Amino acid sequence: MKIALITGGSRGLGREAAINMAKKNTAVIITYLSNEVEAQKTVDQIKTLGGVAYALKLNTAKADSFDLFVSELTNLLQTNLKTKSIDYLLNNAGIGRYSSIIETSEDTFDELMNIHLKGVFFLTQKLIPLINSGGKILNISSGLTRFSYPGYAAYAMMKGAIEVFTRYLAVELGERRVNVNCLAPGAIETDFGNGAVRDNKELNNKIAEQTPLGRVGLPTDIGPIISELLCDEMKWINGQRIEASGGIHS
Repeated sequence: MKIALITGGSRGLGREAAINMAKKNTAVIITYLSNEVEAQKTVDQIKTLGGVAYALKLNTAKADSFDLFVSELTNLLQTNLKTKSIDYLLNNAGIGRYSSIIETSEDTFDELMNIHLKGVFFLTQKLIPLINSGGKILNISSGLTRFSYPGYAAYAMMKGAIEVFTRYLAVELGERRVNVNCLAPGAIETDFGNGAVRDNKELNNKIAEQTPLGRVGLPTDIGPIISELLCDEMKWINGQRIEASGGIHS
């Protein structure tokens, strides 16, 4: 059985990714920051489907905590799954912050950078030795790196950097046949960014009008895409940015 580590798997896209990976007979380890109850719901849902799942706490904003996390992960792998390695890594954990460039504080900028850029870089660095040769890494970016909406400059900058990181990581891990790609969802109805896309009807309708498929994306649109990109058959897609946005602003 293959093993996937999914950061931010207690809700939204991470939860859907975990469920879809479990349906492909993959053992799933999700991480959560504070909501252990929701993380356990994800684990329980996967177990109900006959899958294997575990949850570990992780603060992706705190790079100095990564050594301890890797130790806890290694212990879980050895104790529960009788292995020392994983096959798939999904860097999904994140937050949404909305403010214009002129209103963005240094604290907000640093928070976004620590979670979406520094955290992804150094967590991946720590986990590379645990990833089996022939494994896969998928980084979550955003449609906002291709099209621009006021108020998302700092967030989109971090995601743009992740797309560059993805290409370089694909080159450096190519010798071990580790595929590295980047998935860029468009607007999705989740609680991300305080549920703005999901709960703000005016915003939801505006995005739907600009999308050829006539609606805003759902987590259930993205989960299957993630599981397909991480499956063993997808070996020749590497170093790529794949957008899943319903064709918005095409």
